[in-house]
Amino acid sequence: MSSSRKPRVLLLFGGRSSEHAVSCVTAAGVMGAIDREKYDVVPVGITRDGVWTRVESDPADWTLVSGVRPEVTRGRSTVRLAEADGLARTSNDAGITAAGRQLVAEAGGAEVENLGTVDVVFPLLHGPFGEDGTLQGLLEMADISYVGSGVAASAIGMDKHFMKVAFAAAGFEVGPYTVITDKVWRRDREAALRSVESLDYPLFVKPARAGSSMGITRVTEPSQLMAAIEEARLHDPKVVIEAGVVGREIECGVLEGRGAGAPRSSYPGEIVVADGSHAFYDFDAKYVDGSAANLSCPAELPAVAVEEIRTLSAAAFDAVGAEGLARVDFFYTPDGRWVINEINTMPGFTPTSMYPQMWAKTGLAYPELIDELISLALERRRGLR
Repeated sequence: MSSSRKPRVLLLFGGRSSEHAVSCVTAAGVMGAIDREKYDVVPVGITRDGVWTRVESDPADWTLVSGVRPEVTRGRSTVRLAEADGLARTSNDAGITAAGRQLVAEAGGAEVENLGTVDVVFPLLHGPFGEDGTLQGLLEMADISYVGSGVAASAIGMDKHFMKVAFAAAGFEVGPYTVITDKVWRRDREAALRSVESLDYPLFVKPARAGSSMGITRVTEPSQLMAAIEEARLHDPKVVIEAGVVGREIECGVLEGRGAGAPRSSYPGEIVVADGSHAFYDFDAKYVDGSAANLSCPAELPAVAVEEIRTLSAAAFDAVGAEGLARVDFFYTPDGRWVINEINTMPGFTPTSMYPQMWAKTGLAYPELIDELISLALERRRGLR
């Protein structure tokens, strides 16, 4: 990259998952806060059917207004990554060479605009086909720097089943659960339902690879179970069923350390649902009903518990090999145990989301947080690491 120009940041959002709208809202937040004096920003949306398209960079186009969810639609031109002609090959500190990559807008199969060289991608995508390692694999193959975790950590962090396996192997306490795969459900539903019998109610039935509380149902009796599983399967054919854990849900933000430094953790936060209209912290409570929940940060915990969760969150980040950013969620039980719930390698990232708010309370404001994540991505070597 020439020192005479600003780094070009590709903001990539939308996507094929059920969290498409959440991704758009996240992008609106970043568009409004990123330092345009420091970075050349190119926003590109991905439609629900996977088409990359040039979009406007006005945050107002991508906000949630009166409950209406924003949507990426096909524009006049599509966008693709191409090898940049005439650019010198560059080397990173691992000795890996790469040709430059540029964005090209096309219409009718012909190039209509060259959008310039891409220095780093900020993938503001939630859910499958964006947060689960698939996009990360594409960017690795293209040898382009990007914000956030790599292929393996993204895949593990997206799948609530394998995430639990990884955490249990690392010595974390994991709550009781069972998994119903698509083949098991289609082959023998009765056996699948019997696998749930050892779990104590209430149960939480979840798509294994979805976020933003999409498709989650709180089940209080067996008669509700079949419908809850079918609801989860609308989002993912693989379903995780968890026994409810008695305890407070406490969350902590983690940032990758610079160089060989250890991960950094924020003050812990706790979401308090403010009224009885939401059985748990669901999509509407998170994004639609602004009065439904409040963030307490730092969470009201003993000082020793605050240090425990910060240490555990950094350890969970390392346990899955995460990079860049993550939010780690725990249950804090009445007898003082920490039961890990999940890690989110691309947490909600609007200015009012938990992750940025916890870092703001810790001393890193939203624009500075964006800058730090881009700097980490540009600093990180490409390839195996």
